[in-house]
Amino acid sequence: MNKLLIVGTVAFDAIETPFGKTDKTLGGAATYIGLSAAYFNVNSAIVSVVGDDFPAEYLELFKSRNIDVSGIEIVQGEKTFFWSGKYRNDLNVRDTLETQLNVLADFSPKVSENFKDADVVMLGNLHPLVQKNVLDQLSRKPKLVVLDTMNYWMNHTPDELKEVLQRVDVITINDEEARQLSGEYSLVKAAEKIHEMGPKYVVIKKGENGALLFSGKKVFFAPALPLKEVFDPTGAGDTFAGGFTGYLTQSSNVSFRNMKNAVIYGSNLASFCVEKFGTERMECLKQEEVQERLQQFRMLTQFDIELAE
Repeated sequence: MNKLLIVGTVAFDAIETPFGKTDKTLGGAATYIGLSAAYFNVNSAIVSVVGDDFPAEYLELFKSRNIDVSGIEIVQGEKTFFWSGKYRNDLNVRDTLETQLNVLADFSPKVSENFKDADVVMLGNLHPLVQKNVLDQLSRKPKLVVLDTMNYWMNHTPDELKEVLQRVDVITINDEEARQLSGEYSLVKAAEKIHEMGPKYVVIKKGENGALLFSGKKVFFAPALPLKEVFDPTGAGDTFAGGFTGYLTQSSNVSFRNMKNAVIYGSNLASFCVEKFGTERMECLKQEEVQERLQQFRMLTQFDIELAE
């Protein structure tokens, strides 16, 4: 069984949307990535850090999904990373109400021996030096390295970010971040500029408007599935990344053609994530629901057309 190494935050979130709010609940990029990737036949491991306030039941949840937790460091006497946010009425804009770095402030990742030869590495949104540290610990070059980042690192650590970008195969960012990183408004030109920084593939997430995949002159667009109800967009991008990398790890095929399938699988799982608060939907999601919705994606994107000769 192929190995997927996931690096990112395991955290507490407190979320408020127009439909309600939660108290402290399970969150973090690595959490969503791991729960999403668990729907594929892979061995996965999370590298992260938590405080001794992190409930054992959450670790058991990971283990029940075949997620190795030996790389999750538990710091005694310290608190887990906490984020609180409030979404506005259209759910496309959110305001951060509080961020407590806690154990994340001094996080030094430790990759377990069993996953230093991982087939695919998913570097979640963290300081570029932390992402680089993980790559330095690997015993061999993975088939695929995928990196997520955000405008904060573009503003505060641009040189470190550009250095780690030279070592990755895929970058996943949203359209605003792609424009900032490249300095180009056109997403086509933005992808071209980002290719020059190192990544062979550029995935630009557009939320409810789908996702774009670029590789050189080749472009693929995956629409987002129209949903009756959206309760909470938190973690949707990371759930997409988990589906994307989980599928590629399982298939052992990192061609552009297969990566198009991975974008659909990622979009499919992300469409479930937004239906309930936090990780609630991903925790109870059934494989038959995943397959049924994949069929809906297929119907949405397939068509026959006659082209004039």
